[in-house]
Amino acid sequence: MDVQPTIDRFLQHLEHERGFSGESIRAYRNDLTQFAKYLTEHAQADLATVDHLSLRGYLAGMGEQSYEHRSIARKLASVRSLYRFLHRRGEVADNPTRLLRTPRIGRVLPNFLDESQVSALLNTPGEDWSGVRDRAMLELLYATGLRVSELVKLDMGDVELGRGTLRARGKGRKERMLPLLPPAMTALQSWYNTRSHPPRSKTGLDGGQRAVFINQRGTRLTDRSVRRLLDDYVNRAALNCKISPHTLRHSFATHLLNHGADLRDVQELLGHAHLATTQVYTHVSTARMLDVYDRTHPSAQAG
Repeated sequence: MDVQPTIDRFLQHLEHERGFSGESIRAYRNDLTQFAKYLTEHAQADLATVDHLSLRGYLAGMGEQSYEHRSIARKLASVRSLYRFLHRRGEVADNPTRLLRTPRIGRVLPNFLDESQVSALLNTPGEDWSGVRDRAMLELLYATGLRVSELVKLDMGDVELGRGTLRARGKGRKERMLPLLPPAMTALQSWYNTRSHPPRSKTGLDGGQRAVFINQRGTRLTDRSVRRLLDDYVNRAALNCKISPHTLRHSFATHLLNHGADLRDVQELLGHAHLATTQVYTHVSTARMLDVYDRTHPSAQAG
């Protein structure tokens, strides 16, 4: 079983059958390309002949190169997914990854912006065509907790401004309905009024482009473009921090809990399959509460 063609087939499965985002596909490709290089260097050209000892050597090599445990765990998860795919299809007799332990990693609390930082960011875009679009994107990311992959997948039919709802298509093609807050609805309506005249398109849209968010040529924005735009606005807003679109998702969840939202409601809004995934935000809220306590309580200050 040739390594690279099999990896390519697995990535196509993730994209077309599982509905993974472009960013996730790139991450899997990078991890599995590194794995394929290791196999080539060790004269293993057939995935079906790889055993758990070979995989332990792969992990040990990353440890010797001072990879962080989190990075090793992620790369192992990519290899595990590949072998589960092959085992389910009967292309390998056994899954060699089942005998491997995932490196122990500490819990890392998600990075988020405070409410004043979010306000500064949302007020940064200008009033030109791109600025109106970008204001709507940022408002939507913060108001709904959308993943960036869900944002760029949005079609015009997914948003019902009259009802104040939005249909998000998440991981594994799962759909969920989200409420739209007035600021997001206002920003979207302004964008809709502007959207039909992309400045670098000679023909306009003529109703032919279903994507909610498009570039200046009139084609669908990519997640990479959204990340680049966000980096620019973070610099303009002088936030002095490195954030990603996912930071706005973290901020959305953290601010909801800080204001008394129920954890299960937040789970549903985020589209998490398991409550444990959402519970990390309770740790963020607790950490924030303890920080406020340490900074303001007289006994804490006296100590």
